[in-house]
Amino acid sequence: VEYDGADFKGFQRQRSSRTVQGVLEAAVQAATGNDVTVAGAGRTDRGVHALGQVIAFRTQSGLDDATLHRAMNAHLPADVAIRELATAALGFDPRRDATARVYEYRIEQRPVRPVLNRARAWHVGQTLDVARMRSAAAEVVGSHDFDAFTAGVQASTKRDVLALEVWREASTIHIRIAANAFLYRMVRRIVATLVRAGRREIDAADMAALLKPAPRSQVRGTAPAHGLTLLRVEYPNVESRYNRQHMTQAVTS
Repeated sequence: VEYDGADFKGFQRQRSSRTVQGVLEAAVQAATGNDVTVAGAGRTDRGVHALGQVIAFRTQSGLDDATLHRAMNAHLPADVAIRELATAALGFDPRRDATARVYEYRIEQRPVRPVLNRARAWHVGQTLDVARMRSAAAEVVGSHDFDAFTAGVQASTKRDVLALEVWREASTIHIRIAANAFLYRMVRRIVATLVRAGRREIDAADMAALLKPAPRSQVRGTAPAHGLTLLRVEYPNVESRYNRQHMTQAVTS
């Protein structure tokens, strides 16, 4: 599923707010006549976009995949689209069966704030040191306790970051991160910390210290939601770019 998160209050259904899950469930009902619960691989926050969200639902409609695909897209608004649709194995769970999620964050470095791209990237006018950002990013890769990078109460704050890449293309800095799972606001708080490294406020050793873990107050700020996109979700038996061999090459290249 692809969606523009600008006009949604996140993925998860809310009684009085427009959400991605709510819009998808309405489209299934309109296409099939069945009331369903749509499960998603990730509960993206308000304003976060997706290029490769994965969902699942059960329907008794009898429509074939191609017909259901066309029917759902016909009933979806302009800011959501089903890119691919296929019948899944019985019991498939898009969240629990996933082995990795891949997000990308974009930072626009133009001196003047962007207009056409303003809903897709965080404008940071100060020139950032990408080499220092890469050095700090290397400390994040691996299994760590990310308590300092989340908010609220979590059952466990340990996560396995498979890759974290930082690169510049023209005036845009791209930050791409893959992990087995993410905590609430984890990606955006990591991005905010990498920006601090790019501003030469902290270095790689400081980033490592935040993963000891450290008090949450030591992680300053959260990057805006609109710069973040869920690129894809990975599952067993599907070739992954983010295996551990590639992980080391990606971060050090």
